[in-house]
Amino acid sequence: MTSSSEWVSVSTPYLRPRPPGEPDAWTEEATQQGRSGRQVLREVTEVEPPSHVAEAIKSTAGDLVVVRRRIMLLDEHPVELTDSYYPGFIARGTPLAEPKKIPGGAITLLAELGYRSRHAHEDVSARPPSAQERQLLALGPDEWVLVLSRLVMADGSLPIEMSVMIMTAYGRHLRYQLTL
Repeated sequence: MTSSSEWVSVSTPYLRPRPPGEPDAWTEEATQQGRSGRQVLREVTEVEPPSHVAEAIKSTAGDLVVVRRRIMLLDEHPVELTDSYYPGFIARGTPLAEPKKIPGGAITLLAELGYRSRHAHEDVSARPPSAQERQLLALGPDEWVLVLSRLVMADGSLPIEMSVMIMTAYGRHLRYQLTL
């Protein structure tokens, strides 16, 4: 049982393609918890990825990747900053590289492009936020953030998405369900 201020999140819905007309996983998850969730696209651009992202998606020095930067709102309050990185050879020339919402989300589009998610690796840590993160998430001076890094791979262990999520820690509960 959870209190109304605790946010319980399960990763699995974020890894499956959505049927046409179904809301994105964030909106659906918020609705299931009796809340409202939406995301604001802050930026879509090509960048040389940070070293930990480059290593995860097997990018070589000088390769550019597409990054989609979003802020996740829960009941209109910022609760998460999400930067999702896509290999350039997959994202260029697709809606992933366009500054607009992707119906059904990126995982749905990737599946339509022939890159269906098959495996995911997640890593969670906690740390004090940067000044920019503190401002964007409206955090107090002593609040920390959770950092969830998720690497999604298609068949043959091909990395197709690396997301780095900076989350408010207060009231957050991450739940993992595995089928072996």
